[in-house]
Amino acid sequence: MRETSSSYSPLVHGVAVVLTLSVFPLIWVGGLVTTYDAGMAVPDWPGTYGYNLFLYPPETWLSGPFDLFVEHSHRLLGALAGFLSIGLVAAAWRYDTRPWFRTWTVWVLIAVIVQGILGGLRVRMDARTLAMIHGCTGPLFFAIATSTAVMSSRLWIERTALSPQSASWVPKLASIMVVASYLQLIVGAQMRHVIGLTSHRVFMGFVHTHLTLAAMVAGLAIALLFGASMFTSAPRPIARPTTILALLVLVQIGLGLGTWIVNYALPWSEITEGLARYTISAKGYWESLIVTAHMATGSLIISVSTMVSLRSWRLASVQGIREGAWLWKKQLA
Repeated sequence: MRETSSSYSPLVHGVAVVLTLSVFPLIWVGGLVTTYDAGMAVPDWPGTYGYNLFLYPPETWLSGPFDLFVEHSHRLLGALAGFLSIGLVAAAWRYDTRPWFRTWTVWVLIAVIVQGILGGLRVRMDARTLAMIHGCTGPLFFAIATSTAVMSSRLWIERTALSPQSASWVPKLASIMVVASYLQLIVGAQMRHVIGLTSHRVFMGFVHTHLTLAAMVAGLAIALLFGASMFTSAPRPIARPTTILALLVLVQIGLGLGTWIVNYALPWSEITEGLARYTISAKGYWESLIVTAHMATGSLIISVSTMVSLRSWRLASVQGIREGAWLWKKQLA
């Protein structure tokens, strides 16, 4: 399907970018809800203690218990994402000339509605399993919002080509990176929502799988960073996010180690004086910050991986089209 520069709308792209940016604090606060076990701080839904969500007295939740603050804030941020999704649909159907993209924005709106319903059912049914599903679909919506921002960008519509050497394997690696990072997040969610009945063998199975996927993600990040250096005609759209991705993976490894320490300490703490004196404090400030940051950074890795994947596939497909046109002209000559 042919797309021209007339399809590009700064308004549509701007709304898509703002929507994507709004999802990250939504995921972060949602992580705090899980960290502080605040999912039932507000026992009713869609209202808040009988009030309309938007009319709940600010002084009550701003200066009230912290679990109430994070739960109600999470709901408000979710509503913001919903309103932005509605605005995206309206802007796309008014200013974007691509029928498929208009339909895509409708699916984005449906996705955020489904995510909100999952969160509501988690409260109404008081089900931790739904909390885990809700936590896993949040990063998935983050990836969807990121995809929307990429597909509404000038880069996507104007279709700049990349070097033929990179077109063959960088998009494939980037796609594998998206899948691997998401699978790692799912396994991490299993560990985060583990219940007391879970056996030690099952839990350690989750741990080993999580570590294996972490090694895979780190290797893919390094490979993508190397592959980005091969881009010649469009270096910045690919090279910059792959550099950010590699840095995020490095930070995530450190946060993962910190998360293990604040949750379980280390088996060799008796030979490390500093760790030997460390006492695990459930829901302590720094402990909660590290654990939540680990979860949120995992979502950020999925988002940036999605950006790299879509951009590289788009640029590679354009290169293929240009090469095919060149060969066709050569045969005709």
